[in-house]
Amino acid sequence: MNDTPRDADDPIEPVERDRPGGSPDSGEQPTVVHAPQATAVTPVATAPGATDDRTVEDDDPWGSAFRRIMGGNLVMALLAIFASLVVGGILIAATDERVQAASGYFFARPGDMLGAIWDAVFGAYSALFQGSILNFSRPEAGFATMIKPLTDTLNFATPLIAAGLGVAIAFRVGLFNIGGRGQMLWAAAAAGWVGFSFQLPPVLHVLVAIAVGIVAGAIWGAVAGALKAFTGAHEVIVTIMLNFVALWFITWMLRTPGLLQNPASNNPISPPMPDSATLPSIFGPPFILHWGFVLSVAAVIFCSWLINRSSLGFQFRAVGYNKSAALNAGMDVKRLTVLAMAFAGGFMGLAGAQQVTGAVTTGFTSGIDAGIGFDGITVALLGGSTPWGTFFAGLLFGAFKAGGFRMQAAEGVPIDIILVVQSFIVLFIAAPPLVRAMFGLPQPGKKSRRQRRDEAALKAMTQQKGAQS
Repeated sequence: MNDTPRDADDPIEPVERDRPGGSPDSGEQPTVVHAPQATAVTPVATAPGATDDRTVEDDDPWGSAFRRIMGGNLVMALLAIFASLVVGGILIAATDERVQAASGYFFARPGDMLGAIWDAVFGAYSALFQGSILNFSRPEAGFATMIKPLTDTLNFATPLIAAGLGVAIAFRVGLFNIGGRGQMLWAAAAAGWVGFSFQLPPVLHVLVAIAVGIVAGAIWGAVAGALKAFTGAHEVIVTIMLNFVALWFITWMLRTPGLLQNPASNNPISPPMPDSATLPSIFGPPFILHWGFVLSVAAVIFCSWLINRSSLGFQFRAVGYNKSAALNAGMDVKRLTVLAMAFAGGFMGLAGAQQVTGAVTTGFTSGIDAGIGFDGITVALLGGSTPWGTFFAGLLFGAFKAGGFRMQAAEGVPIDIILVVQSFIVLFIAAPPLVRAMFGLPQPGKKSRRQRRDEAALKAMTQQKGAQS
């Protein structure tokens, strides 16, 4: 045997092993090794596979369709509104003086307290309906008086719809636009300045003022988008800080003669808007609904086309779904971020211009936004960040604003109850598992009762076959 170390490249020599019967050259008969006899093989029980959802849908199409409907965004929104109204009813009953008085002798006469609760809650929500939809308390006053609350709702909803679009389009790109107040302030200042500083034909004047307001809001939104895209600054922090920049800059301009301050007043207020720069009423007196509502509807149609039909909207949605994948696909994410915030600021600018040219035409102050910039966040959340969903959510919150005043005047219910209801709507919309748990709806990804029953039956059958084998 050679003990010389072998190199890795040398051929491998065969190793001789002891054979029971010797080698073929030795002349000895090799020992015959018989193959083992076949034995019975016990089948191994296999674990049952998970029931396919498609199989369950084929077996129970109506049940699966019901689960999909009940888990949709529309049903979640309706259930969130219903739950919020229930919470509002509890607060109305708890703050009502008649309910509090009847609760002192509840065990003696429980019917009095229950009747007081019904009167308080039903009266409040009835006043809310009559102040926002139809006022049927005075049928002798005529049809115009009966439908005026509906037009008031549309009037309150006009800037909310535009502001909601400014938040919704940012949501679709994965951005959070908190700068609605600053964008609305710059738009109001620009539209107001065009209104009281220039003399133009009536229709052209108001259109130019609104267009300038939209551009001003878009520029202020693009500033936040550029800071996000090129410096990496978080858009929430940037937009909040830009709100304060716009607020105090506009306040300074309103206090400075020769800029935005009314020459006939020492207060920080702008000059009134001329009639040529004012949005006219759609139906005339006594209705206050102006043509800004038509502009909001047009903005919804444009936003729906932009997001769902245009190539730019496809890129917006791609960035919102997966920014890294959009970047690898060759999309300019930085440019799209700036454009998305510019569009968001433009919609907010439309809301600010509508405030100056339609709602407050006697001169605006630094509070011209009236909290609409932040209410737009709620509207966009309730609308699922879709254009038409935002439209109907804006109508709902417009109804809350219009009916809340009548509810306070007729029933003595604090207007803050409406704000509480709105806050609970946001809470329930932001927590769908909570809503599903409250109403006993199936959670997404959780196996249905039918799936669990099928899997249990399949497992029992498999175990039974394994035991018999």
